[in-house]
Amino acid sequence: MPPSRAAEPSLAQRSVEVILEGQAPSGAYVACPSFPPYRYCWLRDGSFVADAMSRAGERASAEAFFDFVERLDGFDARYRLDGGRDESHWPLRQHDGWGLLLWALRGHCRRHRVASRWDTARIERRLERVRHEPCVDWWEEREGIHAATLACIAAGLEDALDLSAAEQRLDASLLVLPFLGFELPRPIDELVSPGGGVWRYPGDEYYGGGEWLLLTALLGLCSEARAADCLEWVAAHATPEGHLPEQAQDHLQVPDMYEPWVAKWGPPPSPLLWSHAMFLDLAMRH
Repeated sequence: MPPSRAAEPSLAQRSVEVILEGQAPSGAYVACPSFPPYRYCWLRDGSFVADAMSRAGERASAEAFFDFVERLDGFDARYRLDGGRDESHWPLRQHDGWGLLLWALRGHCRRHRVASRWDTARIERRLERVRHEPCVDWWEEREGIHAATLACIAAGLEDALDLSAAEQRLDASLLVLPFLGFELPRPIDELVSPGGGVWRYPGDEYYGGGEWLLLTALLGLCSEARAADCLEWVAAHATPEGHLPEQAQDHLQVPDMYEPWVAKWGPPPSPLLWSHAMFLDLAMRH
């Protein structure tokens, strides 16, 4: 049974609490506090979280994240919560997070009518240099020129989007294009499960290839007709303590791959701050 509409405001408030609990003293947002591989701050996740918190009126939280980024050394995809560079094997060449950072920061300044005290020029110069170079995709699995990355950069630089060099892969990260105000280049309907959740891409094997809560919320943010159903679907997958996980296991694409991932890393990440941010954004708009 889906939750009542009355339950959704309380889950939205719980999302704010979970995000604040997951914000380090440095201002960094941890991707997931209980899942060791995700105990880092990604620019991508953090920018979506900061934007949602800004929209929710949590100005100090969003600005603490922007201050954290201002102090970072380098142009990596993720950092330790103290701001140190990540020395692990994870691919760090991902440009979308920095584009999203600019998008979130400018949106925050306009929304709250504050002058920017953050130096964006160095980020803009870097994005201009690398925007047409291959990098790793949202899921940190493939290197190439990705539509989602190009859209995030264009949104951050506030200029036109050129997808002529982008790969033509069906991937739910494409939903960020209409979210950022660009046209969806292809339908993603076949990534919507029979239950209404959204898969990342066909044949996904990560934890069996479940439906991602943040992508389902993103679908609702991009489609007024689907917004209410997406909101209810995400809320229905909250844990008793009000945590929103990364994935649901209702309709796994490759069920035999679920247990091997559990054996490797433990249960799927929960709470995922990015899931809470996208739910919070959708709840505030609907």
